[in-house]
Amino acid sequence: MSASEEQTALVPNGARKAFYEGLDTEASRNFHDTRHTTGGEREGNASTEMHQTEGGYLKPLIFGGLDGILTSFAIVAGAAGGALAVPVVLVLGFSNIFADALAMGVGEFLSSKAENEWILSERKRENWEMENYPEGEIREMIDIYEERGMTRKDATAVINIMSQYKDFFVDVMMAEELALRVPEADHKLQSMKEGVVMFCSFASFGSLPLLGYVIIPALFPQLGEGVLFASACAVTGLVLFGMGCVKSLFSAAHWFKCGLETLVLGGACATLAYTIGCFVDGLIDTA
Repeated sequence: MSASEEQTALVPNGARKAFYEGLDTEASRNFHDTRHTTGGEREGNASTEMHQTEGGYLKPLIFGGLDGILTSFAIVAGAAGGALAVPVVLVLGFSNIFADALAMGVGEFLSSKAENEWILSERKRENWEMENYPEGEIREMIDIYEERGMTRKDATAVINIMSQYKDFFVDVMMAEELALRVPEADHKLQSMKEGVVMFCSFASFGSLPLLGYVIIPALFPQLGEGVLFASACAVTGLVLFGMGCVKSLFSAAHWFKCGLETLVLGGACATLAYTIGCFVDGLIDTA
C-alpha cells in the first residue's frame, strides 16, 4: 500500500485530506475508487464524504465565544482603566456575562427558528407555483442554468429530467433561484441546540478573564491589581488565538494566520475598552 493509500485509509474524511489539504491527486483517486467499490463511507449519509458536519455549530460557537470573552475583557479593561476595586469587577463581570449569555442564547434560537420558518414558507410558495404553473418554473430554471454557462439544449434536458421529481426539483429551485437551503425536518431542535451552544460558549469563554480575579488572590494574596489585569490580558490573548486556530479546522486557512487574525481583531477591541475606561476615569477626576 502506498503512502497516499495509507493516508486515505486511516483518515475518516479521506477526500478532504487528499485534495483539499494535501492536494494529493493520487490519494483522492484512491479514496473515491475505494468508496465506490467497497461502499466505504457510504452508509448513513453519502454526501458527507468531504464535508465536516460539525461546522454547523461553528457560527454560534465562535461568535458566542468571541462575544463572551471580549465582553468580559471589556468590563475588566474598563474597570482597570477606571481604577475600580476587584469586588466591583467581579460583580459587574459575572452578572453581565451570564445575563448576556442567556440573551444571546435565546436570540440565537429565535433568529434561527424564524429564518427556518421563513424559508419553509418560501418553499410552500415555490411548491404551489410548481403545482399550478410548472411550465413557468421550468422556464425560469432553464434560464438560470443557461446564464451559468450551459447551452439552452443541455439546460432544457437537465431541467426536464429534474422536474420529474417534484420535491427534489422544488429544493433545487430554492437553492438556485432563491439561494436558500431548505432546513431539515427537526429544524426547531436544531435551532434550540444552536441557542444552547451560543449560551454555553458565551458563558464559558466570557468567564475566563474573570477567573484570574478569583484564583490568583486566593493563591497569592500579596499580588497587586496590576498583576490581576495582566493575567486577564494573557488569558484573553491565548484564548483568542486558540479560537482562531479552532476556526482554521473548518477552513483552508493556516492555523497560525487564523489565530493571529482573531488575536489582533480581539486585541483591538480590548484596547479600545481600556482606553475608554482611562478616558472616562480622567474626566471624572477632573470634574
